[in-house]
Amino acid sequence: MTAGRLLLGATPLGQPSDASSRLVAALATADVVAAEDTRRVRTLATALDVRIAGKVISMFDANEAARVPVLLDEIARGATVLVVTDAGMPLISDPGHRLVVACLDAGLPVHCLPGPSAVTAALAVSGLPSDKFCFEGFAPRKQSARRTWLAALANEQRTCVFFESPRRLPACLRDAVEQLGGARRAAVCRELTKVHEEVVRGTLEELASWAAGGVLGEITVVLAGATPSADLPSLVAEVEELAQQGVRVKNACAQVSAGTPVSRRELYDAVLRSRD
Repeated sequence: MTAGRLLLGATPLGQPSDASSRLVAALATADVVAAEDTRRVRTLATALDVRIAGKVISMFDANEAARVPVLLDEIARGATVLVVTDAGMPLISDPGHRLVVACLDAGLPVHCLPGPSAVTAALAVSGLPSDKFCFEGFAPRKQSARRTWLAALANEQRTCVFFESPRRLPACLRDAVEQLGGARRAAVCRELTKVHEEVVRGTLEELASWAAGGVLGEITVVLAGATPSADLPSLVAEVEELAQQGVRVKNACAQVSAGTPVSRRELYDAVLRSRD
């Protein structure tokens, strides 16, 4: 018997029309649809005018471990199992990882039906650098753990994306001001792709004030990376090394200062002072 396969299907964040044609086809043909919320996937299917022909079962955080052996057996016997979560890509702070690992360990095929993701959608509209970023999942629930987590991001130079509940967002932003400084820029993305979509951009201080009155909806936060600290004596030493290789001092200062908070002029003056 030919082994089946596991499909990971990204579902719309809010607009059903964002569903890919591959997801629509998979909903109609999969032998088993493992959904984080069976009611939501049926509502999505209705909106997409597709009939789910296979068996629909729930798979969420609390029961994923128990579902894995059952679904693994289905796939091994030739079934196509489609995993979907409430919105976005499975496994991204959502169920699915245990099943993927089990399939790979068993040599069973795993395929992805790419599509919407709140992480990349928020990053794209945030206005913050997107060439390098990290995803931190959900912010810790308890304040002490959240403050420790934020403190660990103080020197993170990549743009950081994380999820937060609307209820805890005001406290999270206040803690961010305390741990990271009120001037750090960020964006709060609320209800992405939905009717009441809102993206609020500003400093952490400004965002904390905005959120103080309460916020509703699905929340994704994008936090600007830390500005790299500049070790001026080390930069001067780099300039001198280039100068010894025959590079003009002004050109060396331009080269070394690029990508640092230190301006070319500031570095040039520092080099001159070091020679006095």
